[in-house]
Formats: sequence, structure tokens, C-alpha cells
Amino acid sequence: MKKIFFVLFFYLLIFVSGYTQTSELTNEDIWKSSKFHPDYFPEIVSLKNTDQYCIMEADENNLLINKYDFATGNKIETIFNSKFINKNDSIQVDAISDFSLSDDASKILFSLSTESIYRHSSTSDFYVWDIKKQKLKSLTIDGKQQLAEFSPDGTKICFVKENNIFIKDLTNDKITQVTNDGKFNYIINGATDWVYEEEFSAAKGFFWSSDGAEIAYYKFDESLVKEYTLTFYDSLYPSQYHYKYPKAGEDGSKVSVWIYNLKTQTSQKIEIKDDEDYYIPRIRWSNDPDKLAIFKMNRLQNKFDILMYDITNKNLKPNYQERNKKYIGIIHDFNGKYSDVLTFLKNNDFIITSEKDGFNHIYLYKNDGTLKKQLTKGNWDVIEVEGIDEEKGIVYFISSEVSPMDRSLYSVRLDGSDKKKISLTVGCNNVVFSGKYNYFSNTWSDANTPTISSIHRSDGVKIKLLNDNIRLNKLLNSYHLPVQEFFTFKTSQGVFLNGWMIKPLNMDKNKKYPVLMYVYGGPGIQTVVNEWGFKYSLWFRLLAQKGYIVVSIDNRGTGARGEEFKKCTYSHLGNIEVEDQIEVAKYLSKLPYVDAMRIGIFGWSYGGYLTALCMTKGADYFKTGVSVAPVTDWRFYDNIYTERYMGLPKENSSNYKESSVLTYANLVKGNLLLIQGMADDNVHLQNSAAFINELINNNKSFESQFYPDRNHNIYGGNSRLHLFNRITEYILKNL
Repeated sequence: MKKIFFVLFFYLLIFVSGYTQTSELTNEDIWKSSKFHPDYFPEIVSLKNTDQYCIMEADENNLLINKYDFATGNKIETIFNSKFINKNDSIQVDAISDFSLSDDASKILFSLSTESIYRHSSTSDFYVWDIKKQKLKSLTIDGKQQLAEFSPDGTKICFVKENNIFIKDLTNDKITQVTNDGKFNYIINGATDWVYEEEFSAAKGFFWSSDGAEIAYYKFDESLVKEYTLTFYDSLYPSQYHYKYPKAGEDGSKVSVWIYNLKTQTSQKIEIKDDEDYYIPRIRWSNDPDKLAIFKMNRLQNKFDILMYDITNKNLKPNYQERNKKYIGIIHDFNGKYSDVLTFLKNNDFIITSEKDGFNHIYLYKNDGTLKKQLTKGNWDVIEVEGIDEEKGIVYFISSEVSPMDRSLYSVRLDGSDKKKISLTVGCNNVVFSGKYNYFSNTWSDANTPTISSIHRSDGVKIKLLNDNIRLNKLLNSYHLPVQEFFTFKTSQGVFLNGWMIKPLNMDKNKKYPVLMYVYGGPGIQTVVNEWGFKYSLWFRLLAQKGYIVVSIDNRGTGARGEEFKKCTYSHLGNIEVEDQIEVAKYLSKLPYVDAMRIGIFGWSYGGYLTALCMTKGADYFKTGVSVAPVTDWRFYDNIYTERYMGLPKENSSNYKESSVLTYANLVKGNLLLIQGMADDNVHLQNSAAFINELINNNKSFESQFYPDRNHNIYGGNSRLHLFNRITEYILKNL
């Protein structure tokens, strides 16, 4: 009897301990397995002028493109099924990476076997599926192409191949070559160069007119731009890749705008006269097929003009002008959500967003450039205009009005009246409207809840839940993870900064805990946003499970708090930002549960730059730093980004020196881990090499980790797992 009781008691202990034990996250869980991947709802493609959408799905054996009704969320029909493909067609269905539809929804353009070039650019094998004929055609038979796009009537496709523009007529399969002078590292037609793609978020460089009679396109002359060389170690003798990269103060591409007439098969250059260097970050056709809008900025990016070109009389005249003492962000970047500032209405009046009243707001202009109305106003930023329902006279937009940490959907009438909040949940909302603006899909999350997708009426009423990530939520709950909490504190200079904190569960009130601060801190970009952080969010919680407090603060210079807050770092990067991060460390050191002698910092890219500065200028406050892919001297970085925020090196040389990590290498005294992808086309290996040389010259100890053949993101194979194992081990050992 005693033996039976002992056995039962033993199993009861096992049951209780198993029930209450918190499962620990591992880097393998986060960075290698797919167990924590959210269940994404497929990307919605709204059909033009309808309340229908298409998504790419799969059944057990086939790839499908299904058409759905926004009003009900129910499927209408299947417009593509891979089983319909003729076995003689040499197409690998599992290689399909994306699709687009012609405006009349009669054809589908598939991209297959896509290979990245840089951040936004890629090459693919393109195929066209005729829905009515159930027939598949390859775009070409001689290699991959770029940027393939239907004409407005769906009868043609324009694409770029080897820096030249081509048009394929789908009615007779005839291919016309539009340009002939394209040459790698010399002339680019119909696409953009590296720096336009990276800093103006523009990879496509051609645009159909609304009637399909003309194509406007960029021509980049890179001949004067100096080359940077990446070395790859994946063969017996290392190979080298040379590409044009204009650094701060150096020559950039000479960019011109051309118009090709399909009927005459001739190209016409638009003459843009200016005595100084300028950029053309956007070209856009108005709804009048004879008028083209050309965005023009001076090199310092504090003068912005929209020029309207009339192709009938070849007249080019200013239509909008903006000036700023610092810089003008014409493509607003709120955490990678790029928002073009200009939208034409049917009558060619236009909507534009601008920070000219101190916050990013929406303005309505007549087609002659006369201001009609400022549609939004207040001490908050419009993040993005999501669409305009002209029939009802309503503009839909995402803003930070609730707080800089949230993204909510609003509407306002074209006369500036009746502004309404549509989003019902606090957090971050990403929306896609139907073609008629009667409905939208919404993907929502907050800092502790993975994404939830649903369909709504335009007034916000929910119609159907698409995906609630219930599987992932159950899994996360089984790990009993700590939550991410938001807080605000005031610096010694009286500035309120927003932050978040993740603490270990069941903290011992008699114990002091080490802190790891996570930083990005660059112009306009936030880390303190109320949205699900995916793998990073889990890794921060992994550290919390190991007894660390993880904190992030948005220093001055970050976004969604107006122009003054964002632009205060102008001309002297790395100064105010580091002051604020030091203030964070001081604030944390006074908390009763923080070990003031064990505060560390981690960041990537601009965050790597600030981490390195905190480990030099702020060495008295940080015990350990992990700096990944840092800019260490702004002379090494590209001209568009650097000069926007720092001006020209020859005109601001003292601040360039003061903003350089290299200037302060002699101040390092804590534990520093420097990490770099050796094939980083964005922040070059040169940055880390120069910093290492200065550390050696000053006899400073440090550790380093290099990743051959990896770019700025350091991914591919086991790279991310290895990287975060390395960082985790370093933190556990040195913080």
C-alpha cells in the first residue's frame, strides 16, 4: 500500500511540475524551425473598379488563384489552377513567387524563380496566363527579365532586360526593343541605379500612360560613378562583383527622362535645365495621358518641385514647390512603410502629403498647382494615404493620432470635414481597399499579439475573420512568455521619450537584473511601435527567460512625432541620439530592480552605428555592446541618404568628423562584439575594417564575427541561427 501511494505521489509531482513549468525558447525554435511562423493570410490583390479580390492559394496538389467577394469573403471562382497547365509547358509551378493581373482581369502575369539583385530589385522568368483561353505563354525564351508589367488594356507587356526596355505584343507575340544603349555599370534604361533603389525606394523606372500610347522612362548614366567591389569566397579563386556606389560628396548618376511613343516607335528626351546637381526621385503620369509629373530635388534635398510636362506642346512648367531649411522627405519612410506623396484625382487635381506645417499632413491642390484645402491638421503625422473614393469624396489614411506607437485608419472628406477614426482596435493596422472603396482587408497586431486578418466595410464594421493565428497564440501561451510593456520617461533636458520593456517572469524583488537595450534610432525609424515583432520579439523574450530585462527607446530623430522631433539631428548625426540613449541608461540604472553595472546595448545598421558610439562616447554607462553592420564614418555611405541628413562633406567637414565612430575609438573600454556581412552592398565591410584598424591603433580589445558572402541582412542557410547563437552566447558571457 505504501509503495502504491509513493508511485501515485511521484506521478502527481511529475504532472504538477509539467503543468506549471515554463517552456524555454531556443534560438533553434526562433531562427531555424518554422514553429513560430505566423499563419499568414495570402496577399490580397484588389481588382480594379470592383469589390472583388484575388489571392494565391494551394490545395493538396495544385496552385490556385481564386477570386473572392469583399462583401461576403466568399469565393466566386477559380481563375487559375495549375492542373490546367499543359504538360508540354516547361514551367515549375512550385517556383511561382508572385502574380499580377491585367486591369481587365483577363490575364495573369506570373513571376517564377525570382532572384534578388539588391533590396527591391530582382529578375524572374515571367509567364502570361490567358484566363479565357486557358493558355500559358512565356514572356521570352532567352533568360530572366525585370519589372514586367501589363499595359492598361492588357494587350502588351513592358519589361527590362540587361538594362534595356522591351515591349511584347501579346496579340502577335512580337517583341519591340525600345532602347539599345543599356550596358551594365554604364547605362540603365527603365530601372534605377543602386542608390535610387535603396534611398528613394524605387526599382521600376518606366511607366505606362493611362491610354497605353506612351511609356515614360528613366535613363541613368552611371559612367562617372565610382565602383565598389564585393568579394565572394564560394569558389577556388574568389570572385568579385563591381557595381556603382556613389558615396557622400562623390558623383552620382546623371538621370534623364524620356518618353517612348508606341505608334511612331520613337523616344523623346525631356529637357530639364538646371545649373546644379539634382535628383528625379519619381515620375508619374497624370490622368491626362498627355501630361507627365516629374519630381525634382536639388542635391541637398531641401528644394522640391513637381514639374508638369505636356507631350503635345513639349512644355515643361512648375506645378508645385516646397522649400525647407533642413530637408524634405518626399518618400516618407515610417518603419519601411514607404508612402509616395502624390495622388492624382480624375480631374487632375492632386492630393499631396507634406510636413510644411510641422507635421505630415494631407493637402488638396488644383491641377494648376493652386492650394484648395489642407485636409488634415494636428500634432500627429499622417503615415500613408491608403486611397481616395472620389464618388463619395473621401480620403482614407493611416495616422499616428492615437499615439506615435500606433497606426490607425481614418477617413476625411475632400473638403476637409468629417474626419473619422475607422480602426476599432489599438495597435497597428495595415489595410488594402477594394477597387470601389466599399471594403478593405485589415491586418492588425499589437506588441503581444500576432497578426489577425479580417475584412471590413469602409466604415470599419467587420464582415469576416480571415485569419486569427490561433495555432500560434496557443503555442505562445504554452511558453508563458513575458509581455512587452510600454512606458514613457522624461530626460534631464525635459524631453519625453517612448519606450518598451520586457521583464523576466516572477522577478525576485531582492534581486537586481542586467539590461540589454535594443536600438535603431535613425531618422524617422521607430523601434517603439505597438505591433508584433515576429522573430525579434521572440528573441527578446528568450533573453528575458534567461534573466535579462530588454528595453528599447525611440530617441530624438525618430518618426511619427512631427518634423521638429525628427529633424533635430540634422547635420550632426550620432550626437543627440547618443545623448538620449545615455539618458536611458541613467534612468534604468536608478530603477530598484536594475543592476547599474550590467547595462548593454545591441543594434543593427544605424543601430549598429549608435551601439558603437555608445561603447565609445558612452563607455562609462555601457558594459557590453553588440554592433551589427554599423556605419562607422558617414563618408563611406551613399550620397542620397548621407547628404540628406548631413549635407555635403566639404561644407560640413567638422560634423562629419564628430559624427564618425572612428574619432572615438580610443574611448572603448567595455566588451565590444563587431559583426559584419562581408558581401554587404549597403553598409560596406570598409566601415568595420576602418573601425577595427582604429581599435588596433589604440590597442583596444574587441571581438568580431564575419559572414562571408552574406549581405546587409546576414541570412541564407544557417546564417541567422549562427548569428543569434553568437550574440546570445556573447551577452550571457559578458553582460
